[in-house]
Amino acid sequence: MKRITLILLFYITGISYIYSQQSTTPQQQTAITHLIDQYSEAREKIDTNLLKSILTADIDQLVSNGEWRKGIASAVAGMVRSSSTQPGTRTLKVESIKMLSPATAVADCRYEITNTDGSIRKMWSSFIVVDEKGKWKISAIRNMLPSSQ
Repeated sequence: MKRITLILLFYITGISYIYSQQSTTPQQQTAITHLIDQYSEAREKIDTNLLKSILTADIDQLVSNGEWRKGIASAVAGMVRSSSTQPGTRTLKVESIKMLSPATAVADCRYEITNTDGSIRKMWSSFIVVDEKGKWKISAIRNMLPSSQ
């Protein structure tokens, strides 16, 4: 009985180790942070070519006003519209990266927009990123505006 219990314990421990979340390698950390920096640059410069190169075709984005943007055409158009109608300096700072698999991660960022009048809009943004053939791309974005409590 003790032998069966011991074998079962090793089996359960082994399965949980195999399927648990993985830690981020320095290369993944650098590549994903660079991707978020590229996104910030593309938004700042309203560079649609750069946006299209770093977003997946099926990107979806939920922005802080509740608008859903689904698909690359809708997302890029919405990003351009937002950057044009709400000018300011956008800053994204990666706070954490959680690997869900070797090719999928969640990057949580502080997102601040310094408006032209000097006021700062402080938000959070989560990016779901995927490795497509050796290149990290953004698959989903969730922007959150914390409420006053």
